[in-house]
Amino acid sequence: MNQKHQEDLAHIRSMMERSSRFISLSGLSGVFAGLSALIGGIYVYQLVQASGTDYVNDDYRSYSADLVSELFWIGIVILVCAFAFGTFFTVRKSRKYNLPIWTSATKKMLFNLAVPLAAGGIFCLALIYHGYFGLVAPATLIFYGLAVINAEKYTFSDIKYLGFSELILGCISLFYIGYGLLFWILGFGILHIAYGLVMFKKYK
Repeated sequence: MNQKHQEDLAHIRSMMERSSRFISLSGLSGVFAGLSALIGGIYVYQLVQASGTDYVNDDYRSYSADLVSELFWIGIVILVCAFAFGTFFTVRKSRKYNLPIWTSATKKMLFNLAVPLAAGGIFCLALIYHGYFGLVAPATLIFYGLAVINAEKYTFSDIKYLGFSELILGCISLFYIGYGLLFWILGFGILHIAYGLVMFKKYK
């Protein structure tokens, strides 16, 4: 009888977690989002080098308006690819384990994620508009970290470690202006891949 009660309690806890948390998030989403950022970051690095600027060794880096515009659109492409991969693997996991996708927990998670991201996006556009290009990479890391931490309560709690890592990395990069691309590749590329692999292994 006692064993049956324990099984019932476990079932109830499972149902409560399914209703209160978005658990369809796939670790592969993080892996492929990281790969997209890594490939995009390497491409940007080569683009900067080809423009005549030695990214690593030059103390003073200047970028033309055309290059800045191109970098902006590359960032948009990376964002779209990461979102597409995230959607694909989330839907695939949901169908595989018969999990609901569009629930109240999903809506709350997306809202808590979107508010800091939207504020960060506007802030970064203002930085670009005023020519403070060196602060864009740190700002994206910081606001993304805050967004992930803010959304953690509606999905896997492990995701907060990614959020704090991005936030700390962004704060450190504020003191190394000019090397933002390297921090950006580390944060959005390497950290995402590492996090995704850990999550995939833990929750596959």
